[in-house]
Amino acid sequence: QVQLVESGGGSVQAGGSLRVSCAASGYSNNVTVMAWFRQAPGKEREGVAGIYTYTLTPVPVYAASVKGRFTITRDNAKNTVNLQMNNLGPEDSAMYYCAAGVRFGGVWYSPALYDYWGQGTQVTVSS
Repeated sequence: QVQLVESGGGSVQAGGSLRVSCAASGYSNNVTVMAWFRQAPGKEREGVAGIYTYTLTPVPVYAASVKGRFTITRDNAKNTVNLQMNNLGPEDSAMYYCAAGVRFGGVWYSPALYDYWGQGTQVTVSS
């Protein structure tokens, strides 16, 4: 069992930056991929950024809507995954969820790939 706890988030004006972090505990050595998803009211959950952890060097992947603005990193020593979000816009407002998967293959942005989810942290961007 893997437990995920998010922190960070909050409110910011458009153009600002926020950072969210996800701390993993439990059998986290089995994790092959971690990602951040977001879900706005009335919308489907969408993948924002992911990072494969079974490669020698973690490989980050991003949704087109955030590429160049968001950066996902993994701190192996602290067992955390961080998402730095820059140049935020109102369209980025959502509940952000950390997710972890233990399987190989599949597409990173599919929620079905993930076995464990955090409780979510709210990000609100005002115009």
